[in-house]
Amino acid sequence: MATDTSKYKLNHSMLRIKDPERSIKYYEYLGMSLIKKIPQPDAKFDLYFLAYDSPSSLSHEAHWSDRQGILELTHNYGTEHSDSFSIANGNGDPGRGFGHICISVDNIQAACQRIEDAGYKFQKKLSDGRMRHIAFALDPDNYWVEIISNNKAEETEHIKETDPATYRMNHTMIRVKDHAQSLQFYQDVLGMSLLRTNENPSANFNLYFLGYVPGANNDVNTNPLEGVLELTWNYNDKGENLDVEYHNGNTEPQGFGHIAITVDDLDAACKRFEEKGVRWKKRLTDGRMKNVAFVLDPDGYWIEVVQNERLKARSNW
Repeated sequence: MATDTSKYKLNHSMLRIKDPERSIKYYEYLGMSLIKKIPQPDAKFDLYFLAYDSPSSLSHEAHWSDRQGILELTHNYGTEHSDSFSIANGNGDPGRGFGHICISVDNIQAACQRIEDAGYKFQKKLSDGRMRHIAFALDPDNYWVEIISNNKAEETEHIKETDPATYRMNHTMIRVKDHAQSLQFYQDVLGMSLLRTNENPSANFNLYFLGYVPGANNDVNTNPLEGVLELTWNYNDKGENLDVEYHNGNTEPQGFGHIAITVDDLDAACKRFEEKGVRWKKRLTDGRMKNVAFVLDPDGYWIEVVQNERLKARSNW
């Protein structure tokens, strides 16, 4: 059977956490629901899958593998009791690579005020700096959570209410060294479309937003979507790649782990990836877990590949 990339989904992004109780409470406050837990007591870790699942969400009550915009939290037993354990959030050195996850909200001023009133911290408030239409909250492990609006910020300044049931898990941002190589990989190999581009020549960086939106032509309003990947490319004054190597989050210092796509036929998809000449972190045939594979992108970020169980049953997840 051939594989059809138009049926792929950018399913989840994985973050390691210190204390699941604190982290789950935080993301539930942002409106997410715990839709799946996979305990792994023999390996001494648990996986928690959170997503927006209200009746107004994009994937209400869908199987976890048939969704976009899931957040996977990985907890290694005992870290919550360790004073020495800490997470690298990807925005400092060493460990710079992953940047943030992003939620889109209905009324951004009210949404940010609600988060602040609950006692949670911000990396950047709406009132900070020149960009008054975005904010960055901090989760319990100091991961950055960007907050953007589905409505024009200037039209919601006087609205005092916000409804977390309408929020979206919009995108995940990673930094890339060579935008041309990364765009080719995510489009040609993984089958994504370039949804929009944001060029910032005065600050020497571009933002590229990709996702599984068939027929997209770099002109999509991405704010209402889920399952978007943001690539941030920083360059020098000559428009050339920086001499930098980004951290994939899986060697010390650890934090971000991977993004994951679900596919229509796992065996056929992996065969296609092999034909495309991908670098593998784990083939389907490696190890004991025969239901997941990991490929590497040009910067060495891990991309998990999993079967969409609605399209073809494979595993009893």
